[in-house]
Amino acid sequence: MITKLEEIIQTVQGQPRKKLVVAYAQDSHTLEAVGAAVDMGIVEAILVGDRDEIERVCMADEIDPEKFSVIDQKSDVACVATAVKMIHDGMADILMKGLVSTDKYMRGILDKEFGLLPPKGVLSHVAVLELPMYHKLLLVSDVAVIPYPDLDQKVRITRYLIEAARALGVQKPKVAVVAPSEQMLPKIQSAVDAAILSKMGDRGQFGNALIDGPLAVDVALVKEVAQTKGLSSPVAGDADCLLFPTLDAANAFFKAANQLCRAPLAGMVVGTKCPCVLTSRGDSPASKLYSIAMAALSVKK
Repeated sequence: MITKLEEIIQTVQGQPRKKLVVAYAQDSHTLEAVGAAVDMGIVEAILVGDRDEIERVCMADEIDPEKFSVIDQKSDVACVATAVKMIHDGMADILMKGLVSTDKYMRGILDKEFGLLPPKGVLSHVAVLELPMYHKLLLVSDVAVIPYPDLDQKVRITRYLIEAARALGVQKPKVAVVAPSEQMLPKIQSAVDAAILSKMGDRGQFGNALIDGPLAVDVALVKEVAQTKGLSSPVAGDADCLLFPTLDAANAFFKAANQLCRAPLAGMVVGTKCPCVLTSRGDSPASKLYSIAMAALSVKK
């Protein structure tokens, strides 16, 4: 089982290179991360963006631009469209966001003609955090795509989390469905949804996985808290995945972990025809590199 983000890189280095296409690729952090991924043998990279600006940034950061294939395109929207169509046409395995804003990136993914959402599909986002005080990698959803998921969407998100955890070698993922309290409170919708998902897990509807909820975050992550509260749960204190009730809650947890706990991370859009790397424009080159590696690990053979 993979327990560190660095181990994801080590794992994909032993696999055939994947083809990565980057939309609007001329920012320093993206070029540094993609260059490192190329040097490590993880991907072959196609950059869609302003060729002159890409070369200028590469020279300033001492990156050899010759290691990339570059498609010269000035407009951010046109860059996304070109990159998405390359995925659609089978010319690349992984899509990555560069300097373009998230809303323009997502609109390209959802394009009706060449977009990457399967029929009746549901887009979501899975983040992988390496918290210094936690004993393994923690998968979190949804921090970026679905603001207020309903129960059907939460079922999909749960399946995405389980699939991502299995890609990391977790044979029987433990999913904590987060609510304000571990008590079943009928007037709190997140608790009701958590109880339903937990019962679905008990009846094997998520396969070989353990689903428990409602669980407060402290109970999900700290075994001593669960013991103090007298809660018996196979997930409490040992969760692999946290399913949050809303984007507000998930995003706040995610950014606090990243900024205050200095937790390195990986992030990607899921539910698409291929892994789509989605990190913030302000994320570090290391986080972008880990995201590329996680996406490479998730490419369907």
